[in-house]
This record gives sequence, C-alpha cells and structure tokens, in this order.
Amino acid sequence: MPKIVDHEERKEKLAEATWRVIRREGMERASVRTIAMEAGISAGSMRHYFSTQSELLAFSMKLVSDRVKARIRSSEFSGNPLEDIQRIIYEILPVDEERSAEMEVWLSFTAKALVDPALQSLSNEVYDELRATIAHCIDFLIDSGLARPDLNREIESERLYALVDGLAMHAVMQPGRATPDVLKSVVLHHLEALCQ
Repeated sequence: MPKIVDHEERKEKLAEATWRVIRREGMERASVRTIAMEAGISAGSMRHYFSTQSELLAFSMKLVSDRVKARIRSSEFSGNPLEDIQRIIYEILPVDEERSAEMEVWLSFTAKALVDPALQSLSNEVYDELRATIAHCIDFLIDSGLARPDLNREIESERLYALVDGLAMHAVMQPGRATPDVLKSVVLHHLEALCQ
C-alpha cells in the first residue's frame, strides 16, 4: 500500500529546511536545489509543493508569523495586565533559541521583501498584524486602568512597536549584548513607565 503523505506537514518541513539554510548560509544560498538537499528530497520533488522559489519563501515567511500567532493564542494569561503584556511581547522577541531562529529568518525575509514583490505584501501584512498586537497591548493597559492618564494611545503604540522591533534587531545583530535578560528588562522598564 502506498505511503500517504501529509502535504501540509511536508510543506512545513520544507519551510524549516529553508530556515536552516538561511540561518547557516544566508538568503542568497536559499536556492531550490540547496533547500531540497537540506530537506533530503530531490529538487524535482519540490515542484510538487512549490512551483517557484518565491512561493516557497512566502510560505516559509508566513510560517514564522503563524507560529508566533499560535503561541500567543495558546498562552495562559495570569490576569495581571503587566505580566500578560510581557508574555505577548516575549513571544515575539528572540528570548530563546526557537524565537531567535524565527527572528533571524524573519529579518532575512524582510530584507528579501524589499526586492521581491511576492514577499513584500506578506511582509507588510505581518508588520501590520504586529503593530495591531502592540496597539492591543497598549489598549489593555489603558482599559485595565494601569496606564498614566495622559498616555497618548497612538504615540505609545507606535513607540512600543518601534521598541520591540528595534530590540529584536539588536538581539539578532548583537546577541552577546542584547541578551534575553536585557530584552526583558528593557520591556518591563518601558511598560512600567507607561503606568501610573
């Protein structure tokens, strides 16, 4: 009897192989052939799952975002707004090996999106979702009564969004300096400064 292949699972495995190639060799070496070798299949077999390299990269990029969103959705929240907001932000920031790997490949995808229109719309969509998540965190502080009364929702949403994005970049570029403890301290300090 022929083996039944789970196509979605196989596509995820190919995306993970793409991430490994990008982390190890850079986006410029993430060819269909190199990724197929990493995944242990023939380049021809890749065509059963992705008709173009851009399609493979877009799927791989979206998988990063989907996994972050799934972790946030499945988080167990404490009911303490400050702790819960931190928990959400730490799902985004590279505070452990899994999140660091995701952020490294995400930044590579983002750079590639500057010149690949197929990736650009997806990049914009994910950044819009990230900004909305951060704005929701600010709303949560306001709605819980913890925020300073003079807090400007729009400005603080943009500022926290920029802070999280910048910390992620620093952690990837200078992991010895922007350690998980440093990231967490900066986030907590910033959130406390927004509170009464």
